[in-house]
Amino acid sequence: MTIFGQVETPRNRDTGPYGNPPVAKLVKAGAIGVGVLIALFIFFNYVAAITRIGAGYTGVEILLSGSQRGPSEIPIRTGWVFYSPLRSQIIEFPTYVQTVKWTRDLNEGHAINEEMSFNSKEGMEVFADVSLSYAIDPQKVPDFYLKYRVNDLESFTHGILRDIVRNSLNEVASTYTIEQIYGEEKADFLHKTEALIQEKLAGVGVGIQQFGFIGAPRVPDVIAQAITAKAQAIQHAEQARNELAETQAQAAKQIAQADGEAKSAVTRAQGEAEANRIRQTSITPQLLELRRLENQRALVDKWNGQLPTVETNGSSGMMLQLPKPN
Repeated sequence: MTIFGQVETPRNRDTGPYGNPPVAKLVKAGAIGVGVLIALFIFFNYVAAITRIGAGYTGVEILLSGSQRGPSEIPIRTGWVFYSPLRSQIIEFPTYVQTVKWTRDLNEGHAINEEMSFNSKEGMEVFADVSLSYAIDPQKVPDFYLKYRVNDLESFTHGILRDIVRNSLNEVASTYTIEQIYGEEKADFLHKTEALIQEKLAGVGVGIQQFGFIGAPRVPDVIAQAITAKAQAIQHAEQARNELAETQAQAAKQIAQADGEAKSAVTRAQGEAEANRIRQTSITPQLLELRRLENQRALVDKWNGQLPTVETNGSSGMMLQLPKPN
């Protein structure tokens, strides 16, 4: 159909007046757009990332808004964890035993001098290589994070923990002399220092497993020589006391032996004298007469019946010869 020289064409159902889309299609497109926005919001706030926290580790989910005010508001995460990097952060902490060595040896720990220094009761500076082992209680990881706000144990170990150990060494050492720390009371000194470190860390679940010196603490050479000389003098004195005690024991033994022998001789002499006295008191005239008669009887029993013979000598006279017993 032609109107005023123009050809009228059938109106397209998919277009509105002047070729614009109809209202229904605009509404549909708007709904799709809103749905996409909602899906994106949900995705980026809830299921945007996934991570896995392995055995020996414990994770905590920290809201980036900073609205968590206590340990109970910080969830502990293990295994597979879904989270949104725009909304929260997952921080992992190892819960197995950690060991650190602070020494002056560049081959131990970091390649720098990390030896500890502290002052004794006299104000004498002592240097020492220190070894420490600790572990974090998995249930206390939120407390640990809220207390120190660190993202890894490396910064905690060589920062906060090192300061705690050094301060504890100084606190305890201020009650000990250099000789006590270097000598026989070293074990007691280390035990008290470990207890103080544990006391400062107990509230955040850090348990001290081991603490001690690596080798002997280092003091000025003059002090070390004096302590060594005194220890040697004490050792020699102890040796002399032991030798004296041994000599005294030997002398006492010999005295006791001589005393025993003397007493034994006296006892023997007393016994012999008593025996003689008994013998003497037992000899009576009747006993002597009995013995004489017994002797005569013995001679008679031995006589063979022969009489004595007389032999004459031409110049000197005669000589009596008794018979010989059989």
